[in-house]
Parts: sequence; structure tokens; C-alpha cells
Amino acid sequence: MQNYKYLKDLRNRIAIVTGASSGLGEQIAYQLAKRGAIVVVCARRIDRLEAVSQRCRELSGRLSTAMELDVAQPEQIEQVIEQVENELGPIDVLINDAGFGLMENALDFNMDIAEKMFRVNVLGLMYMTKYAALKMSVRKRGAIVNIASVAGKIATPKSAVYSATKAAVLGYSNALRLELKPLGISVLTVNPGPIKTDFFNIADKSGHYLENVGLFVLDPEETAEKVVKAIGTSRRELNLPYVFQAMYHFYQFCPWVGDYLAGNLFNKK
Repeated sequence: MQNYKYLKDLRNRIAIVTGASSGLGEQIAYQLAKRGAIVVVCARRIDRLEAVSQRCRELSGRLSTAMELDVAQPEQIEQVIEQVENELGPIDVLINDAGFGLMENALDFNMDIAEKMFRVNVLGLMYMTKYAALKMSVRKRGAIVNIASVAGKIATPKSAVYSATKAAVLGYSNALRLELKPLGISVLTVNPGPIKTDFFNIADKSGHYLENVGLFVLDPEETAEKVVKAIGTSRRELNLPYVFQAMYHFYQFCPWVGDYLAGNLFNKK
């Protein structure tokens, strides 16, 4: 069953985006709106979300709504899903973008933050996915997009905890894809490299990470456009920039060389 293919046309389709108050999530919301979707933007910062929702309405000429949501709170997730289904209609697309990172050595890492990172990046995504997919499964159609990271495939210094959360997202998504395919629901995993957003204002205390990887830094608007274009297709993964796909295969083939390059390229300062 490939009922998700109807989502190549997103006009009047209901799409939920978590982590939509800034960065990649915000840009994905705009790209969905440009294609005529009814966009539900979710995050903790409701004041910022209202501005994003307003911009979505301007781009789509259709309804958009902002919903305050902390994905670390499962009961809030269930409430949002029920509210969308009851007040707006059937959810067609779920974009799981909410997440955060912190680049620190594993031995110095505050484990309270590590637990919070897993609660948001992994368990929040899993709860969001389960509640939305239960609705989609009844209708035998839908698309789920999980924003993981190249960090889940290629480890770098100071990324042990963050990489672990994204590797968990990859493992979950790969199994989920097989389970949901017979139900007409697609699962796309997006593995971007570093994106020029506010993410690194929190994640990188040194202020040097983006400088070190300047050649690989992604533009959030261009990245969002590629993500939304992949909805409604059978694509299982989107690795950006594309050179990272080749780097990953090289990393698998020659892990000792990959460790050397990753350890030096991403850890200059």
C-alpha cells in the first residue's frame, strides 16, 4: 500500500510541525504553507509561534494555527493530537523537528541535561509519532518525517550524548518504516549536517563549531524545501549535504580513517 503518494499534493492537507518556533522547523512550516497545506505549528514559545502561524497563513491563504507544546510532556502531546483531529480534521503529515543539542565532552556532561535530551529528542518524538500514527492507521494513509542528524551516523568529538539520541531516532524510524508501510504510512528520516540556525547558540559554547565545518553548513530554507519535496515519495532517507552520504559509506568501509578525519575536522579548537 502506498496511500501516502496522494501527499505529493499538499493543498488543504493538515500538517503538524514540532519545533516550529525557529530554525529548520520554522522553515519547513513555511514550505508546507507555500504548497497550500493547513499548518499546525507547535513549540514551547507560543509568542514566537503566533508570528510563524501568521506567516503561514499569508503564504498559503489557508488556515494555520499555533499550539503550545512541550514534547517532553506526553500528556500534552496526546491533547494536541486530539485537539487537531477534533477541531481541524485528519492529520496527514507529521514533522518531528523538536530537539536540542549540547556539545560537551562525555565525562563533563551534566546527566540531568542528558536525560532531558533523551526525553525531548527521542521519547518526545516517539510519543508524537505513536499518537499521530494511531490516527493515520485508521485511515490507512499519512506521512511521518523524523528529523534526525548526520551525527547519528558519523560520530564526532563532544557529540556523544547528542549522537546517541539521533542514533536512537534512526533505529526507531527504520523499524517503524517497516511496521507502518502495510498501513499506507510513509516514514522519512532526514539526516542533516550542521544548519545555520540558532541551534548552535545553545549547542556550541565554544562558538567555533560552524567555523570549523563552514564548507558543510546548510541553509535552513533550502534544506526545508528539500524535506517537503520528499513528502509523498517512497524515499526512506534524506542525507544533507549529499556529500555526507558518501562520507558515511567511507566511514563504514574505513572506520579507522573516518575516526581520524572526524576527530580532527570537527575538533580544531
